[in-house]
Amino acid sequence: MPFSSTVLYRAWTEQFDIWFAEPGSVLMKGEVNTAFFFETAFEGNRYPHYGRFLRLVPNQLVELTWITGTGGTNGSETIVTIELKQKDDGTVLRLTHSGFSDEESKNGHEQAWPLILAQLEDRLIKFCHS
Repeated sequence: MPFSSTVLYRAWTEQFDIWFAEPGSVLMKGEVNTAFFFETAFEGNRYPHYGRFLRLVPNQLVELTWITGTGGTNGSETIVTIELKQKDDGTVLRLTHSGFSDEESKNGHEQAWPLILAQLEDRLIKFCHS
């Protein structure tokens, strides 16, 4: 991604409302063992997301639990790991999502994450240039 690892780290620990969550729904403090909450909206419905930060290495690593209801993780606590590697022309972001209780949930997230990461890039471009 054409952003510094600092910008991407902040997006995952402080700024979900800029790129992913519904504005005004985010309760998040980027500290280990701190719970977070936010909602997303899709086709007129709102979807709550819950979790807590497990590991944080500024500008390098974000690991968190990820829980959503029906159609998401089906209430199961999963783990999302975001690894950031700074390069000359931006940052390589590697996302791993594990711990699903069923294949349908796993497959749905495998299909959704590329779209969500593209949205992250698009919204950060707009945010950084506004």
